[in-house]
Amino acid sequence: MLKLEHVTKTFNPGTVDEKVALNDVTLHIREGDFVSIIGANGAGKSTLFNAICGSFFVDKGSIFLAGRDVTMMPEHQRARQIGRLFQDPMRGSAPDMSIEENLYLAAGSGSWLTRITAADKRSFREKLSLLGMGLEDRMKQPVGLLSGGQRQALTLLMATYHVPKVLLLDEHTAALDPGTAEKVLKLTRNIVEDNHITCLMITHNMQSALALGNRTLMMDQGRVIYDVTGQERSRLTIHDLTDKFRQASGHVLDNDRMLLGVGAHPHAQSAGQTEPNEE
Repeated sequence: MLKLEHVTKTFNPGTVDEKVALNDVTLHIREGDFVSIIGANGAGKSTLFNAICGSFFVDKGSIFLAGRDVTMMPEHQRARQIGRLFQDPMRGSAPDMSIEENLYLAAGSGSWLTRITAADKRSFREKLSLLGMGLEDRMKQPVGLLSGGQRQALTLLMATYHVPKVLLLDEHTAALDPGTAEKVLKLTRNIVEDNHITCLMITHNMQSALALGNRTLMMDQGRVIYDVTGQERSRLTIHDLTDKFRQASGHVLDNDRMLLGVGAHPHAQSAGQTEPNEE
């Protein structure tokens, strides 16, 4: 479904601020994979997502999405096939517009010269009711007045309104309190599994990285240094992951958020553990 072949990206080349953000990354994501990605700050995780989305063109290598070479495809064209959520609940929606207006944008069912129909509203209410947050009764309310968890749930619904080929989750629960984060993660798991969405999720929570999905990647200094799935993954502990990091990178993981596993989500244990079909 998603392939990166020898992708490299260097920022500020030839200067004292030169930074190799992606270093010869080759990565094959199968259709239906739910991949958690972990690594210390600056490891290249968000840069990897930006490369996939087309926020910049890579220096070397190729990116393929559903068999199509998108390496030089502009970001706005890739956005039709890629859904993305960010850590900041304020991103991904229009705060001054109502819930139903935001969903109208996500649905792409008409232009602003047309009105939101009764059929649109019924569809929006039905989808909102699945979130379990009561937003179906507040469709006229501006999105900016919602809580962080409600807004992330709405943004998740918007990003998957039309099922994307790939869904990218960039620490989308990191800014939420643990209870709300758990609800959003459970909702994420349900939407991804119900729609068989290929998903990559960046997280600092090592427990979530092992509990959610079917595959875990570890990044360091712009490289994928560890890639685990199947029975090997199911047997891993957080201590095992820190050991794997030390063995693969040659240094000790020093990110307290990851080591402490802050905000663990016990109900995530049932997340998709079955292996997806090969592409």
